[in-house]
Amino acid sequence: MARALYIHWPYCLAKCPYCDFNSHVRVGVDHARWKTALVNDLRYEASQTVYQEPLTSIFFGGGTPSLMLPSLVDGLLREAEGIWGFASDVEITLEANPSSVEATKFADLSAAGINRVSLGVQSLRDDALRFLGRLHDAREALGAIETARKFFERLSVDLIYARPDQTGADWANELDEVLALGTDHLSLYQLTIEPATRFATDVRRGVFDPLDNDRAADLFALTRDMTEAAGLPAYEISNHARPGQESRHNLTYWRYQDYVGIGPGAHGRRSGIATVRHRKPENYLAAIADRNHAVTEARELDRAEMASEALLMGLRLREGIDIQSLASRFGVKPDALIDETKASLYTDLGLVWRKAGCMGVTAEGMPLLDALLGELVCGELVAS
Repeated sequence: MARALYIHWPYCLAKCPYCDFNSHVRVGVDHARWKTALVNDLRYEASQTVYQEPLTSIFFGGGTPSLMLPSLVDGLLREAEGIWGFASDVEITLEANPSSVEATKFADLSAAGINRVSLGVQSLRDDALRFLGRLHDAREALGAIETARKFFERLSVDLIYARPDQTGADWANELDEVLALGTDHLSLYQLTIEPATRFATDVRRGVFDPLDNDRAADLFALTRDMTEAAGLPAYEISNHARPGQESRHNLTYWRYQDYVGIGPGAHGRRSGIATVRHRKPENYLAAIADRNHAVTEARELDRAEMASEALLMGLRLREGIDIQSLASRFGVKPDALIDETKASLYTDLGLVWRKAGCMGVTAEGMPLLDALLGELVCGELVAS
C-alpha cells in the first residue's frame, strides 16, 4: 500500500463564489500556534499507525497553502520525515494561488522541500477571473507559471471551464494557450454549482444561468480531444498528464490506498479506519490544545463499505478497476461488486469497457460518470 500524508491549511484571502471546500477568511493567523497544533496532530497519527514503509507523497491542500510561512512548511516536513521517513522519490505537492505576492515565496518553499506545485490559475481571461472571484489577473498567472518553473521539478495548472455562455471556440482558444505553455499536468474542472456557495445563491436569484448540460458535454469532449492530441491524455475524469507525470498523491486516493489526513476538516483512511477532523479552525485548535488531536470520528469500515468506496474511486480512472483483485482484497464476492445486468447494458451502449477481468468507463461515458456509478456499483455488497 502507498503511504501518503495530506495536510490541510484552512485559510484564504477571500472565499471564491464557487468554492465549497473547507476554507475560511481570518484577519491575522498565528503561525507558531498552528505549527504546534499540526505537529501534535502528526504525532497523534504516528501513535495510531504501524506503518513501516516511508511516505511516497505529501500534499498541502486548502484553503490556500501558499499563504503558509515557508518555515512552517519546512517544520512540518521535517517532523513527518522523522516519524515515517520519505521514499527517495517522494512527491511533495503544495497548492498555490498565482498572485505575485505568493509567487515571491516559491524559492523558499522549494528550499523547504516542495517539489511539485499545483497552481490555481482557473482562467487566462481577466473577465472570467473576475467572475470567479479570483484575486489575480492573467498576467500574474503567466508570471507565476514562469516563476514556478524555476523552482519546482513539477508543475500542475488548474483551470475551470464550462462557464456561463462559454463557447467551444472560446474554450479551444484558451486551452490552446495553456497547452502551449508546456506544463506536464493539467486539472481541468467543469464549473459546478455547489450547494451553500455564493454561486448557488446567484443562480437561485437569476443573476446568471449555468451552461446547459449538452454544451458542457461538448466542451468536455473537446477538452479530452485537445489534451490527448497534445500528449496529455486524461488519466482521471478531470486530470490530464504526460505519461509518468500523473499526481501520485491523488492516485493514492483513486486507487483506494491508505493516507493520513491532518488539519481542519481533513479526512483519512488508515488500516480500515476512516478519520475525520474538526472543520472550523478555532475548534480544531481548541481540540488540539485540549487532547493533542482533533479527530471527531474514527470509524472502522467494514469490508463491503471499503469495496464500495474503492469501486467509486477507481472507476474515475482511465485504467479502471480489476474486479477480481478488489474482491480478493476486501473479501467480497466478485459478482456482488457490480450490477452485471447494468454493466452489460452500458457496455453495449459504449459507456463502459470490459477486458480480461477489468472494467472502466469509456470516454463517452465519463460525462455521465456520477449517474453510471449509481447504476453500476451494487448497493449491498456481500462478504464471501
